[in-house]
Amino acid sequence: MRPVVMCQHQWYCYSEVTPVALVGVTPKAFLLLNPPWSTNFKNDRVTLTCRDSLSPAQGDISWYHDDHLLDNKSEEIQIHKTGYYKCKTRRSSPSDPVHMDFLSDRLIIQAPHPVFEGDDVVLRCQGKEATIETVLYKNKKEIRKSYISNFTLNSVSRDNGKYHCTASRKNLWGIKRDISKPLTIQVQELFPPPVLTARPSQPIEGRPVTLKCETWLPPQRSYIQLQFCFFREEQALGSGWSSSPELNLPTMWSEDSGSYWCQAETVTHHVRKRSLRSQIHVQRVPVSDVNLEIRPPEGQLIEGENLLLICSVAKGTGTVTFSWHREGTVRSLGTKTQRSLSAELQILTVKEHDAGRYYCAADNIHGPILSKLIKVTLRIPVSHPVFTFHPAGAQAMVGDVLELRCEAQRGSPPILYSFYHKNVTLGSISDPFGGGASFNLTLMAEHSGNFSCGADNGLGVQRSEMVTLSVTGPSSNKITLITKGVTAGLLSILGLAATAALVCYFRTQRNSGGLSTTGTPSYSPKEFKEPSRTSHTDPQEPTYSEPPDPMEQQPVYSNVDLGESNLVYSQICSIQDTKENSANSPKKHWEDKEPVVIYSELKKAHLDDSAGLVINQDRDLEDAAENYENVPEERLCEDTARQISAKPEGGRKRGLARNQLCQHLDLGLLEL
Repeated sequence: MRPVVMCQHQWYCYSEVTPVALVGVTPKAFLLLNPPWSTNFKNDRVTLTCRDSLSPAQGDISWYHDDHLLDNKSEEIQIHKTGYYKCKTRRSSPSDPVHMDFLSDRLIIQAPHPVFEGDDVVLRCQGKEATIETVLYKNKKEIRKSYISNFTLNSVSRDNGKYHCTASRKNLWGIKRDISKPLTIQVQELFPPPVLTARPSQPIEGRPVTLKCETWLPPQRSYIQLQFCFFREEQALGSGWSSSPELNLPTMWSEDSGSYWCQAETVTHHVRKRSLRSQIHVQRVPVSDVNLEIRPPEGQLIEGENLLLICSVAKGTGTVTFSWHREGTVRSLGTKTQRSLSAELQILTVKEHDAGRYYCAADNIHGPILSKLIKVTLRIPVSHPVFTFHPAGAQAMVGDVLELRCEAQRGSPPILYSFYHKNVTLGSISDPFGGGASFNLTLMAEHSGNFSCGADNGLGVQRSEMVTLSVTGPSSNKITLITKGVTAGLLSILGLAATAALVCYFRTQRNSGGLSTTGTPSYSPKEFKEPSRTSHTDPQEPTYSEPPDPMEQQPVYSNVDLGESNLVYSQICSIQDTKENSANSPKKHWEDKEPVVIYSELKKAHLDDSAGLVINQDRDLEDAAENYENVPEERLCEDTARQISAKPEGGRKRGLARNQLCQHLDLGLLEL
């Protein structure tokens, strides 16, 4: 037995199993006729029974004849008068009136009561005498002939028109035809047009809605089965026709708003009725509380990993458009439109430029709502570092200080740099800001071999390429040659000094011992002029027969170094007068004169010069003599003054007078 709702009228419904009364609504009573004909012959008796939904009726019954209350309180009454009858129980409202006819005609047409639309109705053409032929008319048109008095009408409707019949009978004078009065069949509505309702009446987007096609069947036709179908605009919903008067829509969206209606019909399809259209507006809830979530959490990524951005909303219905953005960029990173409270966007293989602050937006037509900014940081693994020497070169000497440098071009700091020699760690240096690290190493002979470095920032160690270094030191043969060369050089200098002393001695002897004036005279440094190498005789110039007074020779040796110059001035000797000279012109010439100082100009020997590391002991003295030159004191003073002036610290000595400068040189007091 179906548990669908059956209703007597619009305010009272019941099921086939248990009637259900609507709260606050009084059900309507109904009449049953026995015999069931609404038209009868005069003097016939008809029994009327008053019923309600909870039949049999209980308590006093009220009967009405043409709206006049009858004095009968029983459930059943017998009537024989023409008119409209109705009843009412204590639990119901008045029934629909039924028109009863009691006629004195020879021929009547009878219809049962009640008749509902869609019923098959049997009309009976009844006469007081036997008939031989009967003809049925509808709206004065013959529709059927029969030799019996019964006519069956299939699936009658409420606008069925008027019926009458004719019957032929035999009498003494032949065949007589009788005509009935017209009859209007009282066809009742099987069920009223359905009413579509929605629960809730104002649905919220994203939530379920139940549609109900409400109608009811009278108690007399409670056995009739109905089926239902629901429509939005002209499109059927669900699976089409169904025996259930309800349709559950699990989710409603804003685009589902529109005109809804339903149909109800009997399973025989004889009666079909449709509801009025109902406008259902699905309300949309604006999005709120937009949130951006990042995976991995905390936004800490390593270059090359995937970044997952999850945008979600706490509230919001319908179709939501999600978009993802990085601060500082105009175009969005991506958009998705879907019916959900969250959406995801994945960025594959993140690069260094993907770091920054991200946010997302959600919009469901009410305007975009933004999330908070979330910072995404990117750690970059170190690249293969570059290892270099400073100074550059594949060879170095023992004792040199070599700068080892290691630098990774890419990588997030801090970076730990390690230096290796033959895969043995020399040391490690942490670089907190990037830019590389240096390591100073004093070379020893065992440092020859392969050098490299490594860089590590916690994301993996990267090693540089190997760089080979050859460390060399001075050999014993080279040391011996250098020693011999230095010794020979010193001996050469001493030999030159001795030669210079001899020259001074012979010049002194020549001047004091009556040497010919054709020799080279000696001059004071202040008056020094380059003497002529050839002798000459001036007939007008007097000659001196007696030598000048002997002069005492005081050999002195000292070196004067002019710093950056490649010359060293060696003072070889000084010559002073030992006794009072004669009054002649040459003797007078030596009076009041400063001691004669002879300097030898020697070229420096540079030990770092590869050509000077080995000095040949067998070098001729003549070759060695080319390295010095006798220089007057006046020239030495001028050269020394220029060297002092050229030095940055020479300012304190610039005030020395020329004579003072030369005096300092003579005394060995001047420090350059």
